[in-house]
Amino acid sequence: MKILFENVKLLSGEQVYVTVDGARFDYVGVERPSGKFDQIKNCRGALLIPAFYNTHCHAAMTLFRGVGDGLPLSRWLNEKIFPAEDKLTWDATYWATLLGCAEMISSGTVSFSDMYMFEDAVADAVIECGVKANLARGLVSFDENADFAQDTRFCEAKELYNRYNGAEDDRIKIEMSLHAEYTNVEAYCAYVADYCRAHDIPIQLHLSETRDEHEKCIAKYGVTPTGFFERAGVLDAAVTAAHCVWVSDEDIELLAQNKVSVSHNPSSNLKLGSGVMPYSKIAASGVLVALGTDGAASNNSLNIMKEMQLAALLHKGMQYDAAAAGAREMLDVATVNGAKVQRREDCVCIAHGYRADAVLIDLNAPNTLPSSDLYATLMYSADRSNVLMTMCDGRILFENGEYKSIDIERVKFNFSRCVSQIFE
Repeated sequence: MKILFENVKLLSGEQVYVTVDGARFDYVGVERPSGKFDQIKNCRGALLIPAFYNTHCHAAMTLFRGVGDGLPLSRWLNEKIFPAEDKLTWDATYWATLLGCAEMISSGTVSFSDMYMFEDAVADAVIECGVKANLARGLVSFDENADFAQDTRFCEAKELYNRYNGAEDDRIKIEMSLHAEYTNVEAYCAYVADYCRAHDIPIQLHLSETRDEHEKCIAKYGVTPTGFFERAGVLDAAVTAAHCVWVSDEDIELLAQNKVSVSHNPSSNLKLGSGVMPYSKIAASGVLVALGTDGAASNNSLNIMKEMQLAALLHKGMQYDAAAAGAREMLDVATVNGAKVQRREDCVCIAHGYRADAVLIDLNAPNTLPSSDLYATLMYSADRSNVLMTMCDGRILFENGEYKSIDIERVKFNFSRCVSQIFE
């Protein structure tokens, strides 16, 4: 499929032509290219930007949106989420993931990092709807003397890797996930870390999300959660750590030394009353920071545009500095950094040879006029209603309010059926 975009604006302010040939951008320039195209789209001055990446998500938790509202993390998990997850099925995970993908696509997200159960159902949903994902079966352990090689979850994680890693022209990447320090024993973490290093498999984990988690780890092990994972050899692997709200200066130094990437989840951390990640301090250390929504159960939204805007405002206010978390910086955090965290470096910009992941933003809507500063418009004015098109690997998934790869009514019907079965 060859597509020509006419009258499209880039963040540089240039009005250009952009062509897509298959999965990649073929041309970006001011002169109209010759040749035949399968589709020609007049963008009428709309803004084409790199697509958004969600680097921490539990997509199937759309099933539990709003459950346990007002509870702190530990009570929310133990009293509401874990009992509901006991009723989770492959079927429910599949339809809930498709609904989550639809929500993300309509707000410009083309890829997400997921840690959960029934990840084969998540993978099948991703394949069907055309997005990308870095998927990890969540791993927990409570027995230091168990046979880790025969652990059911670990075996599922290996099977997931063997079956799906690199599928669909690398749209799917399989990782492993140590859920958290408080849900794992150190020997198991070391075993998983050794395996991942040997097979070059990245690791996702929750890290110092709450003060309670952080302080209990120190009391139990004499080290912070970051120190716990460092001692187990986990940080020697390619790690993406979600949350990092309660990290010390020494923790940040360890993260930087080990080239750990961090997924900043401001909405979820605020909604659960967990606190605020020290973004500027972590970013200044050289740690690669991207954005995540967490699950819809603790956020109620899977919209990275909202996370980007919230993060920019939050850190200005926290630091009493209007120049902190600038618009250009935070757009990179939401787009380019997310692609790098997922090891998708060929998806980071709109240029010849790069994978055609992009979002078209309406600059002629009441809330985006005038657009004298395009970065400021994106950061503080635009919202998901301004997303005219979402493209992943050269395939248009969403355009002018219409899903191109998802039968949304079928998804909503089956999703509602699954919600009724879980909460009957």
